[in-house]
Amino acid sequence: MDKKRAVYEIERKFLVRKLPRDFSKYPNKDIVQGYLPVSGAAVRFRRCGDTYFETVKIGRGKKRVEAEVEITKEQFGKLWPATDSHIEKTRYVIPYNGFNIELDYYHGRMEGMLVAEVEFSSVRECDSFIPPEWFGKEVTEDGRFSNLALARTPKSALPRDFLRSSVKFARK
Repeated sequence: MDKKRAVYEIERKFLVRKLPRDFSKYPNKDIVQGYLPVSGAAVRFRRCGDTYFETVKIGRGKKRVEAEVEITKEQFGKLWPATDSHIEKTRYVIPYNGFNIELDYYHGRMEGMLVAEVEFSSVRECDSFIPPEWFGKEVTEDGRFSNLALARTPKSALPRDFLRSSVKFARK
């Protein structure tokens, strides 16, 4: 098991106005994640391809504490039933000006919704980032757009901006 100590995650999150050209040519993985019913932190179990993780995130906004540990498939299977809210998505990794944009296309009850995230090594780098023209409204500081909040919100109560970001495309 590969361990990673707690560090700060520095990222910005955006809705997506339109899909970038040829986005489907970029590497992608299907992700399923579930959250434990706790308060004060987001405790997540994630399957990303054939790799499994437990992650704890504390805080809101562009800089927050994140601790992530790789776990086994068996551990994931035993812990998954404890989760009470879930998200399914495909993540595309798109290079852009020295950064990786993670374009998430949601499935299930959020089919077709899109969010783009970019991680940074410093707050200064984060603040100077200029998003591509296909990005929409920035939602970094809006807690309604955290994956935990989206997982726990019924479809009828999802933020309207998020619902408007819906795009249909054929998956390969």
